Amino acid sequence: MTESWSDTQRALRESVLQFARQELNPRVAELGEGGFDPELWRRCAEFGVLGWLAPRDHGGAGHGVVTTAYLMEALGYGCVDNGLTFGLGTQIWGFQKTLLEVGSEDQVSRYLGPSVRGELLGAFAITEEGSGSDAFGIGTRAVRDGDHYVLEGEKVYIGFAPVAQVCVVFARTDPQAGRWGISAFLVDAGTPGYTVEPAPEHAGLRRVPPGRIVLDGCRVPRDRLLGGEGGGAGIFNLHAGWERSMVLAPQLGAMQRLLDASVEVARTRIRAGRPVGKHQAVSHRVADMKLRIELSRLLLYKTARLLQEGRSATLETAMTKTFLSEASVQCAQDAIAVHGGEGYQRETGLERELRDAIGATIYAGTVDVQRNIIAGLLGL
Repeated sequence: MTESWSDTQRALRESVLQFARQELNPRVAELGEGGFDPELWRRCAEFGVLGWLAPRDHGGAGHGVVTTAYLMEALGYGCVDNGLTFGLGTQIWGFQKTLLEVGSEDQVSRYLGPSVRGELLGAFAITEEGSGSDAFGIGTRAVRDGDHYVLEGEKVYIGFAPVAQVCVVFARTDPQAGRWGISAFLVDAGTPGYTVEPAPEHAGLRRVPPGRIVLDGCRVPRDRLLGGEGGGAGIFNLHAGWERSMVLAPQLGAMQRLLDASVEVARTRIRAGRPVGKHQAVSHRVADMKLRIELSRLLLYKTARLLQEGRSATLETAMTKTFLSEASVQCAQDAIAVHGGEGYQRETGLERELRDAIGATIYAGTVDVQRNIIAGLLGL
């Protein structure tokens, strides 16, 4: 796979690594594991991260899916803040890509440019109490009232909710039509009747603060309906297909970073008179890390190429999400084991890597749900 990258792509990758190490990591070390940091976001926007996928006529670089994934992998390798890289990925693959695919000309013009420039954050709100894995079991309602829709309901576990300027909110416009009665709306955070309550802090990925969104008589103009009435299910499937797989590209880079650190420790950490890597129990852990990373890379870029070509990739996105997220957790655990007692200390940062990795098995559809999708596509 690495032999297929062009000189231009390799040069871009090196610039990303330099940027992450010189501009992001010192700031991350200064901040610790705090919440959203506008300065980090500004630096990423100015470097162009948020415009990698966006078309040139909207201020982006128009790199394409595969190159963007390649650069996001590099960012995950160079930047030690998995929460930041995850958050950037949700904007690129979730908010921006969905807007480009189904947004009207006015909606794209209104929101995409500010997102690329880092001036606007977008959130996605579908999850409700009791409807996590049952994505279409939502109770939030949207009732047409002249040139507006009136939204009533609550959304939970919404990433970026406390700091987002706009949110894609899913609500039922036709309660009798099942999933085909769900619609999506672009709701500005300042809209009356739209309030956000902070949610309990997550175990990991803390650069992306979660929140609860309360919609109480929230009047949304008709022109903020995204993709037409009843199109919510299709929009959600589009969003989930892109985000659940491609958002893991930085995590692949983080896995490679953990492998490199583990190889170095296995070579230099002396126990019983020889490097710990000479012990088969340790060397096999490192070998397994390498296997998981290479298989994850093959799945990720196969999926990226299918998506770039506009081909069906439902099976591949589910497999990528499942395999890569679980591989990430296991790699973090193996890295801790290779480092021994030092790996269990907070100052090494390895326990943070594990906490961050666990989140990938849950967000954008749990791995259990992904296995249901895989099994269903196999005819079971």
